[in-house]
Amino acid sequence: QVQLVESGGGLVQAGGSLRLSCAASGSIGSINTMAWYRRAPGKQRELVAQIAGGGRTNYEDSVKGRFTISRDDAKNTVYLQMNSLKPEDTAVYYCNADISTYQLNRYLNYWGQGTQVTVSS
Repeated sequence: QVQLVESGGGLVQAGGSLRLSCAASGSIGSINTMAWYRRAPGKQRELVAQIAGGGRTNYEDSVKGRFTISRDDAKNTVYLQMNSLKPEDTAVYYCNADISTYQLNRYLNYWGQGTQVTVSS
């Protein structure tokens, strides 16, 4: 059984910063790509940032230069540092990861439960 648990969301004023964390737990063999998605009210879920197992990163255009994704493989954790936040960044942020377990030697995709980020103007 694998779980992804996010933390770090909250309410912040425009221009402020937040750091999201997502820790994977369970009988984890290895983790490949880890990512953050978000769903704003009335919109579809979108990819915000992703980081491959080798460290290569990819960002959605609107967050480039403001958000930084990183990972700590020793802790099975992915982070999203969000700076210069804007009201349009308001959304539920979801952690996503491709994880293989000791029981099942292939990668499956997992989602966290989501954490709310609200940016006030």
